[in-house]
Amino acid sequence: MSPLALSLLSAAVLAFASPLSGAAPAPRPAETAPAAAQLAQQVTASPFFTVDQDHTTTGTASLVTENGQTYLVFDAGFDTARGPDVQVVLYREATIPVAIAEADYVTLAPLQSFEGEQRYRIPDAIALDEYQSVGIWCRRFNVTFGYATL
Repeated sequence: MSPLALSLLSAAVLAFASPLSGAAPAPRPAETAPAAAQLAQQVTASPFFTVDQDHTTTGTASLVTENGQTYLVFDAGFDTARGPDVQVVLYREATIPVAIAEADYVTLAPLQSFEGEQRYRIPDAIALDEYQSVGIWCRRFNVTFGYATL
């Protein structure tokens, strides 16, 4: 290829690749939306409050919905006192007393860890609108360590 032809070809390539001043950039191919399984909607978030001063509980609880399923999620700042048989419970009232009656709560699951981020699936059989808070509760001694309003 002659130097003149090469120069003309280079100029044509540059003109085609460079947007004109003030012109809108060329449209980009449509980006695919994230898969439905990856979509999450945070419903609500609430800080934990300590109930029994000897069993401090901190962090935040959130209800998250993914693919029509609801999860209770504790943030990375979650921390609670250590104890035997500690459970995550859903409680009917917005605040939870130190000792709770069996008719006022449903056990969601044993606590996965005393600290850090964790997630609990809420079974479809549980009507969330019947519960106003989540509690960290020691079954053996019937002591609520802390709660967060839902």
